[in-house]
Amino acid sequence: MIEDTELREVFKTASEEHLQKLDEGFLYLEKYPHDLTKLEELLREIHSLKGDAAMLGIKDVSQLAHQLEHLLGEITRGKQIISPETSDRLSLGLDAIYKLVQEAVTGEPSGINTVHVLAILMGANNIKTSLQDQDKIHLKSEKTIAISTSVKEQKVAKNTSSPNTQQPEEVAKINESSFTKTEPDENTLTSETPDISSSYHIETVRVSTRNLDFLMTQTGELNVTQIRLFHRLAEIEKITNLWEEWSRDILKNCFLVSGLNVNDHTTINNSTQQFQNYYLQTEERLENLGLLINNLRNSIHEDIAKLDLISRNIGTGVRTLRMLPLSTIFNIFPRVVRDLARQEGKEVKLIIEGGESKADKRIIEQMKDPLIHLIRNAIDHGIETPTERKKSGKNSVATIKLRAENTASQVIIEVIDDGRGLDIEKIKQTAVKQKICSQTELASMTQTEIQSMIFTPGFSTKKFVTEISGRGIGLDVVKANVEELKGNIHIESQLGKGCLIRVILSTSIATINVLIVAVANIYYALPIECVKTTLLVSIESIFTIEGRDTIIFDNEPVSVFPLSDLLNFSAIERDEINEIQENNCIIIQIGNEKLGLFVDDLIDVQNVMLKPQSKLLKRVINVSGATILGTGDVCMILNPQDLMKSAKKLSTSIFSSKFVQQLKVEKVNKKSLILLVEDSIATRTQEKRILENAGYEVITAVDGIDALNKLKIRSFDAVISDIQMPNMDGLTLTTKIRENQNYAELPIILVTSLASHEDKQKGAEVGASAYITKDSFNQEVLLETLKRLV
Repeated sequence: MIEDTELREVFKTASEEHLQKLDEGFLYLEKYPHDLTKLEELLREIHSLKGDAAMLGIKDVSQLAHQLEHLLGEITRGKQIISPETSDRLSLGLDAIYKLVQEAVTGEPSGINTVHVLAILMGANNIKTSLQDQDKIHLKSEKTIAISTSVKEQKVAKNTSSPNTQQPEEVAKINESSFTKTEPDENTLTSETPDISSSYHIETVRVSTRNLDFLMTQTGELNVTQIRLFHRLAEIEKITNLWEEWSRDILKNCFLVSGLNVNDHTTINNSTQQFQNYYLQTEERLENLGLLINNLRNSIHEDIAKLDLISRNIGTGVRTLRMLPLSTIFNIFPRVVRDLARQEGKEVKLIIEGGESKADKRIIEQMKDPLIHLIRNAIDHGIETPTERKKSGKNSVATIKLRAENTASQVIIEVIDDGRGLDIEKIKQTAVKQKICSQTELASMTQTEIQSMIFTPGFSTKKFVTEISGRGIGLDVVKANVEELKGNIHIESQLGKGCLIRVILSTSIATINVLIVAVANIYYALPIECVKTTLLVSIESIFTIEGRDTIIFDNEPVSVFPLSDLLNFSAIERDEINEIQENNCIIIQIGNEKLGLFVDDLIDVQNVMLKPQSKLLKRVINVSGATILGTGDVCMILNPQDLMKSAKKLSTSIFSSKFVQQLKVEKVNKKSLILLVEDSIATRTQEKRILENAGYEVITAVDGIDALNKLKIRSFDAVISDIQMPNMDGLTLTTKIRENQNYAELPIILVTSLASHEDKQKGAEVGASAYITKDSFNQEVLLETLKRLV
């Protein structure tokens, strides 16, 4: 019996299909013995079955399959003809394989004498006698095999007595001995007839993925219909409220009429009576209408609750049918790693974790090649030779870990190696050499952004092409495949310690959970997996770093943009902004990168059907697909990765300039006093001239200590400081200033050549109001920032 549960199930499913096709094919060949196409097809089936059995160590099945393959080959080459005797041999061999497969799957003894069957397949004499002997051996098994999805007649021995002379009890004994007794009575069981009334059952059904895709689509449509019913229910609630309001008015008027004192006027009394009768009739009709409305409302409530339960169960069921364990592809990697490592002269151990994690069938199919390429890349680029590893104090045997895990709605796949890691400097040099980016752009990039450049088309730090990874396929293809599956990929690495590449995918690609937002009265959806949080942001809490609007979130600076700007809504004007207004902001996160998006309103969180774009719109910037909401409106599902890229292309936010314009920040006659702290005389002179030309009064200081001394004797409107200075640097100066409560609101702008993400974060942590790098220094940016803060 196959010990591994998963492999046992895989072999069972695969062998069912092979055996069914072989069984049908052998019957077909009896009628059409010269059909070479069918013979070739049967050769492929028996060859696949032989290979599967050999891989799992089922030698008996492998041997019999090999002999059947040989016999079919002889027929194909014309050295053997399909005679009744040949057909008997083929059938006998197939029957024996059926029994042996069942033994491997269930552990029940088959009673098959493999040597005996092989002798028959190889042309032993007295085939009929041998067949009868073999049938007796078959009866020793506890139960005739019933392979899933193959409906095969079972041979059941029958008593030699006439059926008319048997009592029901005797028939029962015969059936029992045929299926349950270990040693049947051969004196009473000598002939055989097929029993088609028992042992026929189908355990599994093979379904075309196209049919599953159709069901999944219909499940999504069912969800949309359910949402539409919720809207209808809301309309009924409005009708109910209207009815209640109308009923109150009628009742109030009825009381007013009945209270009129008109005893002195007969005409009015008659009119009053008529009015009272009318109101009574109206009240009765309203009451009946109210009963109908309430019954309708309650019924729809119940129907929606039932529909919700049914649609969720159907959706879960269909998604489960498409879900496969990642071990389906993980199991092929040990051999891949072994062969590649030997080819490269390296020693590599592969560790697989989380193979039981599941994902949609299409995801598993499309991730096979990207994962193979990531492993190839790790062995070729990342893993050192045993000699190199020993010199660096590592174990000579490298480790590659392939790990997967499921979250509530995602599957995370990681490829981790303990090799040399990524060399940031080499990546920078290659990026500049290949004109992927400039030195100025590199200066403002985070470490993660620089490492992610290995996914750029054509990027490679190797000076020569190898057999393993130099096949014209770069890591950009891996990224493209992941993005096609609506996932994201990011990298973490430490030089000399190793590298981790993490792929995050939704377990289902048919439906997606989204946050629906409104921008200029148009609805858009953001995948909920990328939404870190939502918050209200006041205008006064926004400051500028390098011309970008920024807020502090989780103690680090995060750039913020109106979503309308990223979507190029240039013709749409935003509502008037004021200092106390709070704006809806969505913080999205991909890997370690965060971005804030201002929207007009937050609408709802829904599970929607993701509809792919047409071929004419196969790739639209910032858009990954569309869905239809319960209202019938089409809603675009935005691509968070594209939004990140679009934000990086904007040098400044229109939101900021509008804020400045609407607050009407204008020059006043009184000159603002600026303290300029800079140790470089050339930079100090240039910045002083810029500030004075803009109408500011400037006092200079050569370092942080000099600046603190001048702060004690004068009151300044703002401080502009370098960071790297002797005696006291700019970060320490900022900290000292903020320690004094009198300077808690004093604007401090850091102008420095330190452009890393970590440096900017330090600046925000110590209390800087804005951060401008010298590499991208622009006097308009400095003046606009100062104008806004002072």
